[in-house]
Formats: sequence, structure tokens, C-alpha cells
Amino acid sequence: MKNIWIIANWKSNKTIAEGLDWVSKVGPNIPKKENLKVVICPTFSSLSEIKKIIQVNGFPIMLGAQDLSPYPIGAYTGAESAFLLKDLIDLSILGHSERRKNFSEDDEMIAKKAEQANESKIIPLVCVQGEETLVPQGCNMIAYEPIWAIGSGNPDTPESANKVAGTFIQKHGDQLEVIYGGSVNSRNVAGFVTQQNISGVLIGNASLDADEFIKICQIASENF
Repeated sequence: MKNIWIIANWKSNKTIAEGLDWVSKVGPNIPKKENLKVVICPTFSSLSEIKKIIQVNGFPIMLGAQDLSPYPIGAYTGAESAFLLKDLIDLSILGHSERRKNFSEDDEMIAKKAEQANESKIIPLVCVQGEETLVPQGCNMIAYEPIWAIGSGNPDTPESANKVAGTFIQKHGDQLEVIYGGSVNSRNVAGFVTQQNISGVLIGNASLDADEFIKICQIASENF
């Protein structure tokens, strides 16, 4: 049975206190199912405290970062290296369209970040915007996020996303896990996770609401 990944990307939202409150609500309500992989990606400032509440309560939640540095430890002011993050996180989102647009990240930089993640045994989740987007070597998980669907309330259709996912798998091999991102919510998540080539969802705005995120996890769990 394939894994189903439910990944929350909080972006630049939630204080530490708000994040802890969210986790305390969501944690006890996540279905405990072996192949359901729930990940939350809060702000860097919240990672340590959220790690503690997850561990103390034994919540079935993995922790992720929204980015990491393309460089190792050293004289790189303002950068969070994979080596320094590896004791906190299991996964890192890389190459999100907002990073590409607002911070001018290109495929070369994203490939360097993926390499740093792999060296520290952090899962690199590379966001791709279309079939032409480069998948870095050593990357076994991607998030297909058509730019026009992000935050628009108009997601791609599950069938179309499944077709794109299939193209990536055909090109890069069966080991590649493809998840979908772009206006995912509790009303449409079942359509995506039931597709043959889709292994979960990356959720932005809808992940900020604890009750909505619980619904998404429960519906996903019931549909695979």
C-alpha cells in the first residue's frame, strides 16, 4: 500500500503560542494509520517548541521545515543549514513557487539544497510547477503545484494532476512519490488521494485552521 502524505505548510503564519495551540488540538485527532504520514512545516522560530510538544505527547506527527540552506555550516549569515536542522526535522520543502518568485531561486540552487538535505538524511520535498520543472538528482518526493492553483481556490482536477504525476513517475522511476498542492481542502482531498499516481497533498491556507486540517486527515485516512 502506498503512503499518503498530508503536509501542512504554514508559510509565514502563527506565533509560537498559536502553533502550540494548533498542535494540541490536532495531535490527538490524527488517525493512527501506518501509511498515513502527517507533517507540519511551521516557521523556523517555532520548530524547537513544536518538536517538544509532539514528542512529549507522542502525537503521530512528523516535523518539516519550509526551506533550508544550499550551503553547509559556516559563514552563511541568516541561513539554516541542513546539518543544524537534522535533529529537529524529517523533511524540508524546497523550491516552492513563492521562493522561486520572491527570492529568485533557480533550479541550480534548489538542487544544492536537495543535496544538503540528503546528506543530513532529511527528505527533500521539491515543488514542481509543471512537467518541465527539473527534479534534482537524489530527490524521491515532489509536490506538483501549478502556480495558478496556489491560494486561488481553484485547484487542478484530480484527473489532470494524476496525469502529470504519472508523467513524472514514468520519467524518474517508480520510487518517486508525487503529491499535489494548490487549494487543497476537506472538500476535495479525497479526489486527490484516491488517484493512482498521487501520494498525498501539500496544504497551505487550509492547514492554518486546526478543525479543517483534522477533517482533511480523517477524510484522507478513510479513502486509501
